[in-house]
Amino acid sequence: MNYCGRCGERTQHIIPEGDTRMRFVCTQCQHIFYENPRIIAGCLPCFEDQILLCQRAIEPRKGKWTLPAGFLENGESIQDGAVRETMEEANARVHSLELYTLFSLPHISQVYMFYRAQLTDLNFFAGDESLAVKLCSEDEIPWDELSFPVVTDTLKCYLADREKGTFPFRERVVQPLAKSS
Repeated sequence: MNYCGRCGERTQHIIPEGDTRMRFVCTQCQHIFYENPRIIAGCLPCFEDQILLCQRAIEPRKGKWTLPAGFLENGESIQDGAVRETMEEANARVHSLELYTLFSLPHISQVYMFYRAQLTDLNFFAGDESLAVKLCSEDEIPWDELSFPVVTDTLKCYLADREKGTFPFRERVVQPLAKSS
């Protein structure tokens, strides 16, 4: 950030008085700009023994399969964001939402939160951010074509929990993948 979004003057990257982290601070009005993690809210929409997946129409990972999810908007609850993203990506209505997985990815400043949900009906179709949407039984999930590790982890947890008949809340910190030499 080079310029203040409030007054247009230059910013500097410093530790403001009373703080412990580097921040962008306006040299004129002294406004402090905080950079905080992005929240991704989504659903694991189910119908009987099937899960609704979306094929991404946008980068990153265009063409890969995912659960409907996206960035939380200002003024929106996490649950409302998950419902909105499910509607935007799959034109699917859901109900009976229960928070299921929470993944912290500090290396990219993101937090993913997925809700288990039931499809209200089967009148779904691809939204603008999806190439296709489909209901998949366990043996139809395109495991090698999933978009993100948190999606794979959420699906694996769900299938294991479904077999046990209990769905505990799951939380974990995801470390970056080791780079191969």
